[in-house]
Amino acid sequence: MKIWLATLLVGVLFSVTTLAKQPQWLKPLVEIYESRLGGVQDCTSQDAHIIKICSSRLRNEGNAPYIYHHGEKTNKTVVLFHGLSDSPYFFRSIAPAIHELGYTVIVALLPGHGLKQADADMEDEQLANRWSDHVDEVIAFAHTISQDVVIGGFSTGGALSALHIIDHPDTVEGLLLFSGALALDESVEDMAGVWGIRTLASLLDGDYKTTGPNPYKYPSVARYAALQLVDVIFEIREKIAKGSKLNLPIFTAHSMADVTTPWKGVESLLAANDGVSTKFQIDKSYDVCHADVVVSKAQLTEMKFDESQLENPEKCSIPRSNPLHNEMLKALSDFLMSHGR
Repeated sequence: MKIWLATLLVGVLFSVTTLAKQPQWLKPLVEIYESRLGGVQDCTSQDAHIIKICSSRLRNEGNAPYIYHHGEKTNKTVVLFHGLSDSPYFFRSIAPAIHELGYTVIVALLPGHGLKQADADMEDEQLANRWSDHVDEVIAFAHTISQDVVIGGFSTGGALSALHIIDHPDTVEGLLLFSGALALDESVEDMAGVWGIRTLASLLDGDYKTTGPNPYKYPSVARYAALQLVDVIFEIREKIAKGSKLNLPIFTAHSMADVTTPWKGVESLLAANDGVSTKFQIDKSYDVCHADVVVSKAQLTEMKFDESQLENPEKCSIPRSNPLHNEMLKALSDFLMSHGR
């Protein structure tokens, strides 16, 4: 009993200490996730310059949103959004690299992601709207702590970032795209127009499973949610076709071997940009898969991907690190240093 009580007291003291160290100006962001997740809790570990926002509803702490900060507000903040079926974990190497340049870095958690139970979210017809609303919400918060805000994302997060800029052209100073989902395989895009496809997709998804070989990613992309991503992509194209233009610095990192989100989608967006565009293209000969662009060697090791859970692994189903990851980070740093105030 005494040991149990001592352990409890240590836990309470740790919780109080963690909360006390939280900068007060970050509290509104914590409250956003507290409301959305039905409560938040202290993580088992917190680093000096990182605030992770954990919850009992999340699969594990690696799925939690987090903020790299400098103890006080900075003039510049970068906000990053992950991809479909992914989590904030996938910016684990990119976020600290940006933080070292003097930025505050917010790595958000999109609705429906990182959860132990996500079936209802992945069948929600308003999920894409909830994604966009959350992007707007986090960017609004970022403006309360920094004068200049840069938005970015991986895959679906990139598409949502691009849509935000088109709808709110004066709210950010730059755009970062990693494997930006501005186009999908033509067969997927064509299927989105088939009558009744969303009902069928929902049925095929069945009871959506969130546990699989990767602790930081759902084992499959929900078909229903993927169709909502197509809607986001089509909305971006429609607005550009009607004359919407961009005028800001854009950094893109993309594999030319990517068949999930072909380069032509990003290329079309860049054609509508009057600002400076920096392209980090990974040659097709490296055969880097879509999801691996943001993965470093250290992340791959930490991921502890369980290949034994795959019966018939297909190409790209087993993660690999990006062989040009360090070069990509160097190009990103040069871009931010050149175009940041």
